[in-house]
Amino acid sequence: MRAEEVDLLIIGAGMAGLTAGARAVHNGLSVTVVEIGEDVGGSALFAGYAWTAPSHDVMDQQNPYGDTALKRALVERFPEGVSWIRSLGVDIKDAQRVLGFGRGHQFDTHQYVATCRQAIRRGGGTLLLETRAESLVVEDGAVTGAELRLADGTHTQVRAGSTLIATGGFQGDTELRATHVHPRAGGMELRSNPFSRGGGYRLATSVGAATGHDDAGFYGHLIPSGIPFADPADFVDLSLYYSEHALLFNLANDRFVDETLGDHLTAMALLEQPEGRGLLIADARVFRDWVVGSYVEGAVAVDKFALADKRGGRVGLAEDLDELAYLPEEWGYRGDAVRDAVKRFNEHAAAGLEPSPGRKLDRLPLDEPPYYVIEAVPAITFPFHGVRIDDRARVLRGDGEPLPGLLAAGSDTGGLWRRAYAGGIASALVFGLTAADTATATATASHTTD
Repeated sequence: MRAEEVDLLIIGAGMAGLTAGARAVHNGLSVTVVEIGEDVGGSALFAGYAWTAPSHDVMDQQNPYGDTALKRALVERFPEGVSWIRSLGVDIKDAQRVLGFGRGHQFDTHQYVATCRQAIRRGGGTLLLETRAESLVVEDGAVTGAELRLADGTHTQVRAGSTLIATGGFQGDTELRATHVHPRAGGMELRSNPFSRGGGYRLATSVGAATGHDDAGFYGHLIPSGIPFADPADFVDLSLYYSEHALLFNLANDRFVDETLGDHLTAMALLEQPEGRGLLIADARVFRDWVVGSYVEGAVAVDKFALADKRGGRVGLAEDLDELAYLPEEWGYRGDAVRDAVKRFNEHAAAGLEPSPGRKLDRLPLDEPPYYVIEAVPAITFPFHGVRIDDRARVLRGDGEPLPGLLAAGSDTGGLWRRAYAGGIASALVFGLTAADTATATATASHTTD
């Protein structure tokens, strides 16, 4: 076994890990980055926007139960994160509206990943692919590095002034999902890289890291039932973002959530319904304006109804409202009850009455035939449960104090989101930069002492 010493050891080479690595070498630190996959990038390669709430008031309104210090840090440091991306020469667009309440920037995440990797190598950093961190090294209560299993099967130890957990969450592990998200969560489709299986979560908790709430939920979207993802392009093409303007019914033929508040929130609500599936109904207006429209400005529009039909999903087209009564019996819904529920909704909307559940952001009736029907289920991108950190990206112990030597950023962390969401790439960017700066302060103090 050979050993090396660095200022910062980073476990995970996705958005948070690569950001931290590039920033750390820029700050003059020695860095080693460990990645379990064959290449870097993780789920960042499937994203295209960095966005979050534009102000503290909006963040608090959208995410009232998230950790206050983390929320404030994200909002306040996000502009610096955007400037950091630009400073690397990566093209990032002007700010635009996202999800109705957010502000963010489209950028080429593939270019960003490649640029960070190049910056780490040019800065003298080491990148170890197909390498697993098997355990953290703890001395006198402080994390001082990790034991690694390299691609060739040999083992080594890296000692580090700071160790950053940035493995991207545990969405790839069905057992952890069932334990910390929902008993039914293990069966969800995964709209994420497959390597985020809780490695960082297990490492951190094994040395005493505190974790967030089990009822925090997850980030994901509704997708057509019965259609497995064929490739990463499906993560967007099969996501039914337009559910915000449609009606969703459970197996009891009832609406159960305000769909207009966000498809990502509706996905969490549907998971908790019987069998975790529901019937999504849109009319011609919703189809024209939203089903075949772009979710955000600049995104490529896809006819999600046609795609679900082509791929063998449970879809149907009703030429008028009465035809909704003839849903296939094997689907498990009562077509007449669904038809009557849509009629009641339209009558209330036409009379200006508030439906139950409410429709805060789109109270228009669905009264323009034909009607487009898709059975939907939730798919997960990453969980909101994770390792607790403070606003300096330091991992916290159960008593709320920092666990010396250990940092975390990105989807491995918990506490920021609780049944709410305002940007995963933004969080990974901001707290990746924060972790690097915290590691820099630690290294500076250590070198001064030496």
